[in-house]
Amino acid sequence: QVQLVESGGGLVQAGASLRLSCVASGRTFSSNPMGWFRQAPGKEREFVAGIGWSGGLTVYADSVKGRFAISRDNAKNTVYLQMNSLKPEDTADYYCAADSRFTSRNYIPQARYEYNYWGQGTQVTVSS
Repeated sequence: QVQLVESGGGLVQAGASLRLSCVASGRTFSSNPMGWFRQAPGKEREFVAGIGWSGGLTVYADSVKGRFAISRDNAKNTVYLQMNSLKPEDTADYYCAADSRFTSRNYIPQARYEYNYWGQGTQVTVSS
């Protein structure tokens, strides 16, 4: 059974940092792009950041550019999201996702439908 399990969420004050982790089990995604999405209460799930299979290519939503950094360790089958200078508007459930449709391609999906594996999410709350 393939699973993506997120961790690292929590309650922090504005300006603080958090590091989210997503560990994959059941198969490897070392040749596939992976991404982070978030969903705030009452809102659609939105793309936050994505990383190519080798880690050399990344893309970010404008709202987090310069504050968040995505990385991956293929030997550990893990992807990370370092979140700095957190704002109250970053409050959401954060989801890890993987796109297994293609391998070793220099393309990072940004649409939900392009990802076919999802984690259960980890909650991030930023107080003002």
